[in-house]
Amino acid sequence: MILIDPPTWPGHGRLWSHLVSDASFAELHTFADRIGVPARGFERDHYDIPSHLYETAVAAGALPVASRELLRRLTEAGLRRPKRARRPHG
Repeated sequence: MILIDPPTWPGHGRLWSHLVSDASFAELHTFADRIGVPARGFERDHYDIPSHLYETAVAAGALPVASRELLRRLTEAGLRRPKRARRPHG
């Protein structure tokens, strides 16, 4: 299933949502392509979706969920790819 959280994440002068799949990255990439999201919007395990595309994603079948629910389902599916910790220089 494709999930989307509310557009509450600020960046580059706008608000963003996260679009994920709780089934596979193939499902996620296919859905993102279908709604016109460029591949450059993919980051590790999700697509960053600008607020103006939120309703488009929901109309195309993405299930709106809270951010915590989105993260829980992504993690339970084994698809979570957290950022790597930066190593201190020295």
